[in-house]
Amino acid sequence: MSVVVLAGGLSAERDVSLRSGRRLAEALRSEGMDVSVLDLDAALLPSLQADPPRVVIPLVHGAAGEDGSLADVLEALGVPYVGSGAVACRLAFDKAIAKGILAERGVLVPRGYSLPHGIFRDLGAPAVMAAILERLGLPLMVKPTRGGSALGATLVRTAEELPPAMVAAFAYGDSAMLEQYVPGTEVAVSVVDLGDGPVAWPAVEIQPRSGIYDYAARYTAGETEFFVPARISAAQADECARTAVMAHETLGLRDWSRVDFMVTDEGVYFLEANVAPGMTETSLFPQAAVAAGFTLGKVAAALVARH
Repeated sequence: MSVVVLAGGLSAERDVSLRSGRRLAEALRSEGMDVSVLDLDAALLPSLQADPPRVVIPLVHGAAGEDGSLADVLEALGVPYVGSGAVACRLAFDKAIAKGILAERGVLVPRGYSLPHGIFRDLGAPAVMAAILERLGLPLMVKPTRGGSALGATLVRTAEELPPAMVAAFAYGDSAMLEQYVPGTEVAVSVVDLGDGPVAWPAVEIQPRSGIYDYAARYTAGETEFFVPARISAAQADECARTAVMAHETLGLRDWSRVDFMVTDEGVYFLEANVAPGMTETSLFPQAAVAAGFTLGKVAAALVARH
């Protein structure tokens, strides 16, 4: 069975994508599948057209891979693929839109604003930042509205830290989110549909040594301690699982996703949903798979078989 794993691309998350793609390819080969790993470049479409695969698994992180455009191209080619369709990808990739949709369903989300770079330029950055600080207070999380791997994300504790945090966020996109910092236990819940509807796997608790789950904490071995299942109450675990499946279904996601939460005494706060979960050695989805009684290869093979 011929499978193509797409990895790489030109986003800031290229290296993570390549690592995810290589690991998933190895897992599929362990299940006896014929797997190729292709990059997102000018050679891709001629390759897919000359030798159409049984199915494609997109693991291109960041823009192009997760913003719906790659799904649109695969649809245009008539190539079956694992993962969410273009519309669902766009809804999930924009954190502000995803938060707004789920907030309307009664899900707790951090209070915040998503603003383009132009609004700061046109209205004056000091005035806009002052208004936001007055409304939200400190501390704040500042991050790109679109994108992943915590690139450009900063915890802002003082007003003086806000301008450089905005610069860091805008380095990775033209729109930035400023939202209240919600202290609590950060967890990730992977959702998988192997044919009987979406099911939430055990939550993975994230404890970074630095206190913030940034890029280094995500992809440097030893920088973060993980607990599976998460050290939260049974009621909180149930709420995370229920909300993760709701997010998966409400956003129209397909096959697999990873939903991130902050668990507090007040409840479970939705942070974001990911349509192309990382598959590296330190990623959360493979840890959840093991906790649910699966190997990464068997999960991926089962999803391939569905297409």
